Amino acid sequence: MDLKHVCQFLADAARAEKNCVLVTVVAVEGSSMRNPGTIMGVAEDGTYAGSLSGGCIENAVVAEAREVFTSGDARIVRFGAGSPYLDIKLPCGGGLDLHFQPLEGAELSEQCLSSIAERAPFSIALGPDGARHVGEWLPPTFDANVGMAAFGHWPEPLLQIIGHGAGVEALAVLGRTHGCSTRILTPDERIVSGLREKGIEALLLERTSQTDLLKSDPWTATIFLFHDHDWEIELMERALTQPHFYLGAMGGRKAHAFRSEALAARGVSDESLAMIRAPIGLFHSSRDPQTLALSTLGEVIRTYEATRFEGDLG
Repeated sequence: MDLKHVCQFLADAARAEKNCVLVTVVAVEGSSMRNPGTIMGVAEDGTYAGSLSGGCIENAVVAEAREVFTSGDARIVRFGAGSPYLDIKLPCGGGLDLHFQPLEGAELSEQCLSSIAERAPFSIALGPDGARHVGEWLPPTFDANVGMAAFGHWPEPLLQIIGHGAGVEALAVLGRTHGCSTRILTPDERIVSGLREKGIEALLLERTSQTDLLKSDPWTATIFLFHDHDWEIELMERALTQPHFYLGAMGGRKAHAFRSEALAARGVSDESLAMIRAPIGLFHSSRDPQTLALSTLGEVIRTYEATRFEGDLG
């Protein structure tokens, strides 16, 4: 979830006329905290954004980036197992191959930020001619012989939370803190006002028939948090027809049986009903809003990480 933060850092630094280096994990040997494609941005003053380990190698990465500023040439450096940095070891015992690319201006970072804002898949391609933005998702590739690589990035998860009560607020704040986009629909004016003050998009839901307020894409998790389950049916019927990678609803098994029966009576198929996660969360019977939020977000992120979006979109 560091991608937007790193791109914004690089764009801001470039606009301040600071030289920058884009650091990319291009290969991993053994165990690692980061996947290929993870990026970090380093400015010439030593400031940086992003993380490539648990703090084990960041200072060495900054030092290497400063050498790249001097030479002006891209390079690939191994950290951890098999690295020339004998005094720097990863606790996991693995190794990371990092690509260091000096950047000219803010074009790359601003193109990436534009794709992120539009919730559009994109890729960063690395090669002899530098780093460039590609307006589509590309599978991860790395050819060490020619120094070329490409890594695709999907939009971050969007939490579309529909409901009322303290659980809505808790999940919205926790999701935003984690780095998810958040969008709230609630009949509670107090929640709308409070979340808007925190900079979270919140819309007032006045009728169950306002299904046009539902907006989603393949990277959306739609979550229903109603204690009064009569609020759900018409809205959930619409949500099931929209793209999403997760759709879940609060309530126990009896509540879900009632929900399923009501939806079936409206013509919702068994296949669609099977999409609904209920009860929601990694652990059930959560008794307080914060625990419910943590349990739900954990299940959402686990599902997001396990989803092969390229297969679903192909």
